[in-house]
Amino acid sequence: MDIPVYNKNGEKIDNIQLDAEKFGGPIRTTLLRDAVLMYEANKRQGTASTKTRAEVAGGGKKPWVQKHTGRARAGSIRSPLWKGGGVSFGPKPRDYSYAIPKKAKKLALFSALATRVRDNELIVVEDLNFESAKTRQMVGILKALRMNGVSCLIVIPKADEMVWKSARNIPSVKVLTSADLNAYEVLKPKKILLTKEALNNIR
Repeated sequence: MDIPVYNKNGEKIDNIQLDAEKFGGPIRTTLLRDAVLMYEANKRQGTASTKTRAEVAGGGKKPWVQKHTGRARAGSIRSPLWKGGGVSFGPKPRDYSYAIPKKAKKLALFSALATRVRDNELIVVEDLNFESAKTRQMVGILKALRMNGVSCLIVIPKADEMVWKSARNIPSVKVLTSADLNAYEVLKPKKILLTKEALNNIR
C-alpha cells in the first residue's frame, strides 16, 4: 500500500510504502468501539456526589409523635421523601477508568489509521521544521495541503515547541507526538497530518 509524501508547499515529492500487516488488515470496528469507550471513561472525573439521609444536617428529632395525630408516621425531616432531605441511590465519587490489553490498544490504533488511509484522510508531509513559531506559516501549510477549515490532528516524531506554538491558536487543530497517539485521537478529527518520521515511529 503506497501513499504520497508532500512537502510544505503541498507538492508531491515521494511515495511511502505502508506495512501491509499493520495497515492492510480488516477494520476491527468492535475493537475501535471498545477503545473509544475506554478513553472516554478514563476522562471522567467521577466526582459527582450527593448526601444520603445520614449525611444531611438536622433531622435528629422526631417531627411528631407516632400516633393520634392523623398524619403519616415520620421519624426524621431528612427523609428522602421530604424537601431538603437526603437522596436515595444518588451518585457517589467513583473511579470510572479501566484498561484494555496493550495488544488490543495497538490493534485499535492501526485499525483507526487504516480507516483514515482508505478514506484518503491521512496526509504525510516530509517534515515540519520551523525556525520560529509562526501561526501564519502553519496556516499556509494546512492550506497548501487542503486541510484548512477542518479539524486536524498533527502528529510529529517528538515534542517540538515551535510546531506546538505555531498550531495552538488555530481552531480545531491539535498537535501530538507519535508516542502519544491512540485510536481515540485518530478518530476524532476530520484529517490527520503526519510527518514521515512520525509515521515510521508508530509501533
